[in-house]
Amino acid sequence: MSAAKCTHVKDHVKNVKPHTKGCGKVGCCDSSKNRHATAHFHGDGHPIMRSVEPGEDWRWCYIDQTYI
Repeated sequence: MSAAKCTHVKDHVKNVKPHTKGCGKVGCCDSSKNRHATAHFHGDGHPIMRSVEPGEDWRWCYIDQTYI
């Protein structure tokens, strides 16, 4: 994946640590029926999500619709 232009990285990326397995804002995903990660974006307006899966290192910007 190549890094694309995202205008939100500077102001919205924060270091967080998951405190649950599969629940809440850290540890949710879009593989579920209700697409929880996207639902959090629409509810809270946080534009960037990051994978916390072991071995993965990618982020997605919902507004710019790009991997960063």
